[in-house]
Amino acid sequence: MTTSTGASSKLFQPITIGNGKIRLEHRVVLAPLTRNRGTPLSAESTAEKPNRVWLPNDLMAEYYSQRTTKGGLLITEGVPPSLEGNAMPGVPGLFIEEQKAGWKKVAEAVHAKGGYIYMQLWHSGRANVPQMTGTPTLCPSATPWDDPDENFMYPLLHSSKFVKYRDFPPTELSVPAIKRTIQDYCRTAKWAIECGFDGVELHAGNGYLPEQFLASNINKRTDEYGGSPEKRCTFVLELMDTLSRTIGEENVAIRLTPFGLFNQNRSVERLETWTTLCQKLKRAHPALSYVSFVEPRYEQIFSESEKQEFLDSWGLPKVDLSAFREIFGDTPFFSAGGFDDSNSWGVVESGRYDGLLYGRYFISNPDLPKRLKEGLPLAPYDRSRFYGPFEDSAVGYTDYPEFVQ
Repeated sequence: MTTSTGASSKLFQPITIGNGKIRLEHRVVLAPLTRNRGTPLSAESTAEKPNRVWLPNDLMAEYYSQRTTKGGLLITEGVPPSLEGNAMPGVPGLFIEEQKAGWKKVAEAVHAKGGYIYMQLWHSGRANVPQMTGTPTLCPSATPWDDPDENFMYPLLHSSKFVKYRDFPPTELSVPAIKRTIQDYCRTAKWAIECGFDGVELHAGNGYLPEQFLASNINKRTDEYGGSPEKRCTFVLELMDTLSRTIGEENVAIRLTPFGLFNQNRSVERLETWTTLCQKLKRAHPALSYVSFVEPRYEQIFSESEKQEFLDSWGLPKVDLSAFREIFGDTPFFSAGGFDDSNSWGVVESGRYDGLLYGRYFISNPDLPKRLKEGLPLAPYDRSRFYGPFEDSAVGYTDYPEFVQ
């Protein structure tokens, strides 16, 4: 059977999300990508009093505008809903009034070109150190990093010194602190809608706070938030319930990585936990905007063969997302993880997914939907410019050109 490519592919047929309120003209979606290009809130920053808060800026609005097409969907970089949720310098959150204006410009820039944009809500949880935020590092349990040699990814602010995660174990969230954290998320979701965003996506993968609740090796609680696959789902379900009540479930989406390893997620009971979560999500929120997954064998820091060793150790030699696809039924179902101009074809037609998310090649190809549709070559990306902060922020960010014949 001939596989349709380019313009004849189902990638370029419309689909609705948001319980029917948004019609996408194609299914090539910008994946959430941390880029660390925010502007410091405090112009003066010293080792004694470092800047810990960043603002979205005009350069970011330009970046998202460049990647906007009529009827296309973009998902922002992860946006912290609180100071303690931000684990990287240069990442603009949405938890103080001063951050609203910049995010409003981003939404307006995308809408001016006929596109749609969702804000991804991201809380680092234990994947952080207190020197970054000046606050305790939060986690479902006070579970130290299991690798004694792994450093926090950035040097300390105003320093060249790196510190080890293991040396700064997290603080266990009390139940009142869990409730406050949920309200932080909901405030940011409400503000995102007020800024003009079309919806929000909860980042519940990659070993960040929601997934830390799901992970048996991290969540050691014995109360209603831990102790069994069902109880480990409580935080995510409670958060999604509250987000849905705050802005409407048709405006809420979620990202999940049920087979992920990032940030020390070494959870067992994978299928039991994530199947329980997805079944409960679908029952409670049948009108979710969409769900987004990451390919089971794709991993940021491990090769496919190394990832397979982990899967084998869990008794999961063969994995795919079909069980989750079946659970979610008619909820739009997206996937990310290594898609490019060679392996995108026939995927949507097969029924596996309703749309595909692209990261690295959307960085270096602001006109990626056009290049895929017309069979144009893809420009290579420069990995060294993925993550700032940089003095010259535009380089490797907004200076990738569109294709010229």
